[in-house]
Amino acid sequence: MENRTPTGEPKPTLLVVDDDSGLCTMLVEYLTLEGFNALTAPTGPAGLEQMAHTPVDLVILDVMLPELSGFEVLRRIRSLSRVPVIMLTARGEEVDRVVGLEMGADDYLAKPFSPRELVARIRAVLRRTPTEGAAESAIQWGPLRLDLRARRAEVGENDLELTSAELRILELLVRADTRTVTRDELMLQALGRRLMPTDRSLDTHVSNLRRKLQRHTERISVQSVRGSGYALTLSAARGLASAVLPASEA
Repeated sequence: MENRTPTGEPKPTLLVVDDDSGLCTMLVEYLTLEGFNALTAPTGPAGLEQMAHTPVDLVILDVMLPELSGFEVLRRIRSLSRVPVIMLTARGEEVDRVVGLEMGADDYLAKPFSPRELVARIRAVLRRTPTEGAAESAIQWGPLRLDLRARRAEVGENDLELTSAELRILELLVRADTRTVTRDELMLQALGRRLMPTDRSLDTHVSNLRRKLQRHTERISVQSVRGSGYALTLSAARGLASAVLPASEA
């Protein structure tokens, strides 16, 4: 198997954890044509075992699995790794999507789905993992520090343990520096797709982000701006609170 793209870059390795062998076969063929290395596992334990021996760049994880549910597999993955995870859920099961996002999934897709849509979601997640297009390696905003290369957000010595989606949302809010970022902007730039009336994934990611920030600091909060979007607030500080650190100082 060729492990590099025509430009010489390593091909991303994806792991599909799903007990539908026909779906897995189809996805391996399609993902290979789209420039990925694709591995499969029929159960949660097999997927975890695969990850223990082979580094992967992203996991596509079905909710309905034998032996261990997709949620339990996700919990175990998140206890060890921040590898991006896209959950596959049954169509109409909004509760599964919300639970998956709250547990640390980066995105979800309802079955049945178009392989083309899955590839678009994969590429959107990988584009924000790590953050691209930034010359600086870190951003300091009040007590918050974003390490863009390491994909970490810290308050003091505490790692916020953000998913790639949460980190990208936080980065966009920090760069706005207390100005409002619209829901449409956040959806497009952080999650890679347009905002739809029934899609609550952005709200779930922001809720998770709020909870993780509140766990470590009372100075920073994510405020909802009615009819518009979200903005960061920093207590005991006014005006421009951010400072970009060059790579040499990070």
